[in-house]
This record gives sequence, structure tokens and C-alpha cells, in this order.
Amino acid sequence: MNLDDTIVAISTPAGRGGIGIVRLSGPEARTIAEPMLRLPRSMEVGRAIFGELVEPESGERVDEIVVTFFQKPHSYTTDDIVEIAAHGSPVVLQRVLELAQSAGARLAEPGEFTMRAFLNGRIDLTQAEAVRDLIDSQTLYQARVAAQQLQGALSHRLQPIKQKLVELIALMEAGVDFAEDDVPVLAPEIILNRMAEIRAGLNTLLRSFAYGKLVHEGLTLAIVGRPNVGKSSLFNRLVERERAIVTAIPGTTRDLVSETVAIGGIPVKLVDTAGIRKALDEAESIGIRKSMEALADADMVLVVLDSSEPAHEEDQELLAQVEQRRAIVVENKADLASAPVSHRSNGVPSVRTSAVTGEGIGELRDEVLRQISGDAGVQPEATFLTNMRQAGLVENATKSLDEATNSTRERVPHEMILLDLYGALRALDEITGATTADDILNHIFGSFCIGK
Repeated sequence: MNLDDTIVAISTPAGRGGIGIVRLSGPEARTIAEPMLRLPRSMEVGRAIFGELVEPESGERVDEIVVTFFQKPHSYTTDDIVEIAAHGSPVVLQRVLELAQSAGARLAEPGEFTMRAFLNGRIDLTQAEAVRDLIDSQTLYQARVAAQQLQGALSHRLQPIKQKLVELIALMEAGVDFAEDDVPVLAPEIILNRMAEIRAGLNTLLRSFAYGKLVHEGLTLAIVGRPNVGKSSLFNRLVERERAIVTAIPGTTRDLVSETVAIGGIPVKLVDTAGIRKALDEAESIGIRKSMEALADADMVLVVLDSSEPAHEEDQELLAQVEQRRAIVVENKADLASAPVSHRSNGVPSVRTSAVTGEGIGELRDEVLRQISGDAGVQPEATFLTNMRQAGLVENATKSLDEATNSTRERVPHEMILLDLYGALRALDEITGATTADDILNHIFGSFCIGK
């Protein structure tokens, strides 16, 4: 990929819209754009100018446009950028692309604008990944988290850990290189204490991935229980609309019904399942089998019980299946019970609700959120790892530190310990992109949309 030429792409989504934007970036961006534009004055840095899109040879008007010029290095890519905003007709936008390409621009690869921003030092790799996360956000909380990462929150959290590692390496290198000049060699106890501090910081960061992964990817929550305990009514309450069919006849739900909602800003895919009991016909048998599959595949399970009557054998079997799972017992139909029955939940947290009146629904959402964030050991607003690449590199760094720790305890020469410490440093550098192979960069930026 040539990073010194001028690239062009449509930066708005495919299809028709009120406005469509074509972006040019590179040393010839302004030169390529000017012949297709009729403007009342020359392009000015950082100012939007109203004008016309014209055919360069005939001067025939094609559309009205607004053009904005960003001069290097004060632009997204740090190169000259020209953005042409026209009406969002695919024909018009395609014509801008054709004119730009005929004048020497190259069609941008997926993510190439952001890759240039990274390679030109404007952002690091965690910030580049945050751009993609921000575009893919499904909830406002996801967008806020991505915006924090885009500002360098993760890089700032890594910096003190990395600095401690660099200081340890420098002290040990000095002891090795200048031993003849009476430079003291660090005692094993000091080395071990410093390594333990670095390891503790990495451990805290690694634990944050459990929560960060849920924020980034969301989770699946299966609603299971016997027929007619109010699963579909509860599903509709959580979705806040009549999504699932509800009748007084047990076994109404025969297939899985799913809908994604935001709970605490985290995308949660709710799955309403068929009532679990001894099937009465083949269709219900298939539905129950799917319910059991949904229960097995879900990240979290809501076991719905009827609080107006004693627990059935099927209830106890379901509770036994979720004892070691992330689960919540929902004692539903609280509005029907004059003296509600308290079910034994085998240590699983329980919430009493009424899907009809809405009683306890807020508490149920809070309990779902508490279980999501509680296991992560982080505060929801803290900086955290959000993808497998970052988590894998932190794990690699901790493994290298563990090897260095074991070597120190065994009194291995410092030259060998330093090899492991440099391995940990390389892993941390790869998180921000200080040392990253080209094939990894291509994989990351290849998942971006064209025009970003």
C-alpha cells in the first residue's frame, strides 16, 4: 500500500440520503479537487465554502456542494484533506469518485484514512481501534467508552505500568554494562518487588477485560421456566413493547423470540423460550429442545418461577442446572399472591416481580447489571480492555514477567532475566502499536469501513 499518494472514498453510508460526503486525502488532494469545483473564492483552511460541482471539461453543473479544506498537519490523517459534501445521490457521489480517480487519486482501502492517522503518529493503535468501536456503537454508553479510548484513556492507563518496566530494565542494564565501574547490581529482593508492582498493575487491567468484553460485544440473556409462569410477559416488560405473544394457555411460545435492549448501556440480547415441561406434541418438543440449547448458550439466565404457588419438580431441575452459572431467579406473579411463596433458589440471587404491574422490573435490571459488572472487579466508568487482541498482549506480558520472576528466584544471570523483561515490554508496545507487524495492522484496519 502506497501511503504517499492521494486517496479518495465516499465516507457516508451506502444508499440515498440528504447529504453524502466524499473525502480526499494526500499531497494532491486540493489540486485534484479544484477542477471539479466552482467556488466563489479559493478554499480556505478550516472553512466550509458553498459552491457547485461541475464537469471539468464542459463546466456543466452537476450539483450544489459544500467543500471544506483541512491543511496538513492539522487534519485527521495529518495530510491535506478535502471533504466534498453533496446531495446524497449515489450517482452524484460516484461521479465525484470518477472525477477524482481520473485526476490521479486512488480509491482508498478499508480503514486507510485511519491507518494513515496511526502511521503518521496522530493516534496510537488503541485510539484507532476506538474509532471502529465508536462507529459500531449500539448504545450511548458504548459510544462514551469508545470516546474515552479515542482520547487515549487506555494508553494513559498503560503508561505508568510501562514506565516502571522501562525503569527496571534500565537499572538492570546499567548493572550489567557498567559492573566494572562500580555501578551497583540490583539485589534479587528489589527486582522481585518491582516486578510484583508491575504484575499487580497488569493483573488489574486484565481483570477489566471481563467487563470490557461485555460492553463491547454485549451478552445473551435467556429467559427460561415452566409454561405459564410469565416468561413472555416478563420479556415484553424488559423490551418495553408487546414483542412476544401472551395468552393464558400454557405452551403458547413454541419458538425462540429474541430482541436486543440496553441495560446500563450494555447491549443485552433477550431470548424468550418455550416453557420447559414434558412435551405434549412434536412442535412443543422441538421448542423445548431449543429452550435447552438457549439456556446452555446464554451468558446469563433468568429462571422464572410462579411466586403464587409452590415450586414444581421442573423448577428445581432448572435451578440445579444454573447453580454454577451467572443466573437470577425471578419470582414472578407477585401481584397474584396474597401470601407469596418464597422459593429455595440454591444460592442464586432472586428478585420478586410482577410482569403485569411492573413491580420489581427496575430491581431486576439492577441485578442484571450488578452481575455483569460485579465479576469484572472494575467500576463502570473505569478504563478497561475491550478486545481479545489487547487482552492477549497483556497476558503475554504477564507470562514474560512470571518467567523473569522465576529466573530471579533461581539466581539466573541478569542478562537472561532481561530477555524476559524485554518480551513483556514488546507485548505492551504492541497494544499501542509502537511495535506491530504489518499483517496485524492490515487485519485491524481491514475491518474498518471504506472512507474511514
